Amino acid sequence: MAQPLVKKDDDRDDEAEYSPFMGIEKGAVLQEARVFNDPQLDPRRCSQVITKLLYLLNQGETFTKVEATEVFFAVTKLFQSKDVGLRRMLYLMIKELSPSADEVIIVTSSLMKDMNSKTDMYRANAIRVLCRITDGVLLTQIERYLKQAIVDKNPVVASAALVSGIHLLQTNPEVVKRWSNEVQEAVQSRAALVQFHALALLHQIRQNDRLAVSKLVTSLTRGTVRSPLAQCLLIRYTSQVIRESASNSQGGDRPFYDFLEGCLRHKAEMVIFEAARAITELSGVTSRELTPAITVLQLFLSSSKPVLRFAAVRTLNKVAMTHPMAVTNCNIDMESLISDQNRSIATLAITTLLKTGNESSVDRLMKQITNFMSDIADEFKIVVVEAIRSLCLKFPLKYRSLMNFLSNILREEGGFEYKKAIVDSIVILIRDIPDAKENGLLHLCEFIEDCEFTYLSTQILHFLGIEGPKTSDPSKYIRYIYNRVHLENATVRAAAVSTLAKFGAMVDALKPRIFVLLRRCLFDSDDEVRDRATLYLNTLGGDGEVVETDKGVKEFLFGALDIPLVNLETSLRNYEASEDAFDINSVPKEVKSQPLAEKKAPGKKQPTGLGAPPAAPPTTVDAYERLLSSIPELASLGKPFKSSAPTELTEAETEYAVNVVKHIYDRHVVFQYNCTNTIPEQQLEEVSVVVDSSDAEEFGFVLSKPLRSLPYDSPGQTFVVFEKPEGVPAVGKFSNTLKFIVKEVDPNTGEADEDGVDDEYQLEELEVVSADYMQKVGISNFRNAWESLDADLERVDEYGLGPRESLAEAVNAVISLLGMQPCEGTEAVPSNSRSHTCLLSGVFIGNTRVLARLQFGLTGPKEVAMKLAVRSDDIAVSDAIHEIVASG
Repeated sequence: MAQPLVKKDDDRDDEAEYSPFMGIEKGAVLQEARVFNDPQLDPRRCSQVITKLLYLLNQGETFTKVEATEVFFAVTKLFQSKDVGLRRMLYLMIKELSPSADEVIIVTSSLMKDMNSKTDMYRANAIRVLCRITDGVLLTQIERYLKQAIVDKNPVVASAALVSGIHLLQTNPEVVKRWSNEVQEAVQSRAALVQFHALALLHQIRQNDRLAVSKLVTSLTRGTVRSPLAQCLLIRYTSQVIRESASNSQGGDRPFYDFLEGCLRHKAEMVIFEAARAITELSGVTSRELTPAITVLQLFLSSSKPVLRFAAVRTLNKVAMTHPMAVTNCNIDMESLISDQNRSIATLAITTLLKTGNESSVDRLMKQITNFMSDIADEFKIVVVEAIRSLCLKFPLKYRSLMNFLSNILREEGGFEYKKAIVDSIVILIRDIPDAKENGLLHLCEFIEDCEFTYLSTQILHFLGIEGPKTSDPSKYIRYIYNRVHLENATVRAAAVSTLAKFGAMVDALKPRIFVLLRRCLFDSDDEVRDRATLYLNTLGGDGEVVETDKGVKEFLFGALDIPLVNLETSLRNYEASEDAFDINSVPKEVKSQPLAEKKAPGKKQPTGLGAPPAAPPTTVDAYERLLSSIPELASLGKPFKSSAPTELTEAETEYAVNVVKHIYDRHVVFQYNCTNTIPEQQLEEVSVVVDSSDAEEFGFVLSKPLRSLPYDSPGQTFVVFEKPEGVPAVGKFSNTLKFIVKEVDPNTGEADEDGVDDEYQLEELEVVSADYMQKVGISNFRNAWESLDADLERVDEYGLGPRESLAEAVNAVISLLGMQPCEGTEAVPSNSRSHTCLLSGVFIGNTRVLARLQFGLTGPKEVAMKLAVRSDDIAVSDAIHEIVASG
């Protein structure tokens, strides 16, 4: 019966039925293998059976010892056939079966006969098979033949011997190393593959001897390598030698670099590209050294071969991460690649352009990218979205066009990861660029109108509840939020109810409207939604009166939980049901120190976007404020101006882990020592830190609050308070000694002994620096902010910063000294730049806004000079910033 015709454009989902191996079973194939025993061998039939056996082996099918032995013995009978094609299949089969030592003997004589055959194809294949199945004893017997094969006139035989040597080097290195002379001779061969394999083997023989590798590279870079493949290998070995000798004088590196540069003029494209890539990957490469490589890669961008275009644009993409200015000359060529048929090339071109483009080219790029996005897969789209986010943070003034682009692609089709990447980018832009807040929130509101992902809808609603009430017109978001109550699933409806309540709690004018909407939610079909609506109506005062929401209510409903969840969980587990209700005030409120948590989870990626805490992490700051206000002796000091990041005072894996957080007040500094006892057999009591302030003359000791008890692996805090002149950025060093009473703990009962021993533990020094008195506060438009400050309050001076490794090091040093926030991406210094301008913003102690414009320049080979202009709301603060730089 005739087979039905299949149209060309029909879906070929069932391609498996077109496979010649469809339905092959091991038992049936083993039965077919009996054909090897026929007196009259059929070469075609035997080749087909071997093909099926090889297919089964490569699909992971395992043969039992008996099955493998039977197949092996049957296959050896095929040596009787003179058919060339069958003989080649026979070699493959023997290699795949990997016979045991006692079976190898059976085929050794046949293979050695083939190795000395007049047929070159037999010789080459026999060498490969013998070296694959042989052991050390047999190898010494055939070593002489292998040496002869390496220098054989036939390139196929020579390559087979060399490749076998590369494999044997892993198992019998001492034998292969005796072939150095023959391999050295093969390196001079005119055959391209022979030279390639010989160079690879020679390098592997010498790879553990750096001097020998260096001599090899030196001798071959004089032009004795003709094979393009071998030339590519030589370029890689040259790069390795340059990296390893980077600490030596430049004079030793120059000949090798000249060789790499000379390879850029080679006639083979693969050699040109390999040399260009090697130059771009050199450590400490200068712009002058990069230029010829970039020029070659630029020519490849316009090649008719897709592989060359892809290789060039991928290399340029990597270069753009470290030397964006060097790639800008290629921007015009890369723009033409945006419409390339190969989507991988187009994606790399776009992301490279986004890294190297300037502010004036943003709008043009956005127009080109818009047409391109619909043609690529989601994983490529995510790369483009992340590049656009970085570009927007680099050029904040362009946030409108970039935000509009993100909102447009947010409405298009796409998977969860793609949509989450866009939403995260918009959230980050809202947090980092204040001017983009309202525009970005509206885009998110429009997105949740037609969002199919519950997770994204709830996260956006939560974020809207935080940022929406702070906008100039919060009422415009209510419609979008309430729509979710009618049109979404229960999870999203519950999130929408909480968001509505946040608006009611934060914006008193909206309360009547919010109460009406919340009352409607009381009839929802889901109990979680009804319970939330009831709770919010009762706590916010849903009786119709418009009164200011009590601060305690806001804290209860929407404040962060001031109790660590681990402590709460432990207390709930230990609670026994009784007439006395569970008292949440009985839960310990000690904050577990952040650095210790980070040590337990090294390499953990910090979340971004919706999953990230807001910038400046308010959760940590709020926790510190609640902790300080809960201690009567510290509550009287007021609210701290700034709390620093924890500073470790002990090394990792010591008996006691201690870090300190500096809380800065107008007239005081509070040191919060976070302590952890890491010894299970001990309990520490009356824990305190004795602070020596003899090197901090402007500070006066006020009080110390010791920690009563510190059990094993339970973090606790002890505090020391110092007084300082009001509003003055006093600095100084403090020596710290941890003092405590050690009590042994019974491992069976967990009870501590009544008697203890006084002990102490020396901690690292602590330093209060000028940066501790400055809060990092970013601004989106530095020029407008600068011009809004009175020019009469500006102070300008010039400073010599002395010898520095680079301009970038000088910029980072000054930023670290002042503790201010870099604006508009000016902290990044272009490679090999001789001058740079950096813009900084911050709030000085006393809540005084400060802006600084720093102009750096190289006055000598390593000498850096700086011109500093500072504007603030108070001329005394401008002077103070200059004093910090002058004394730093």
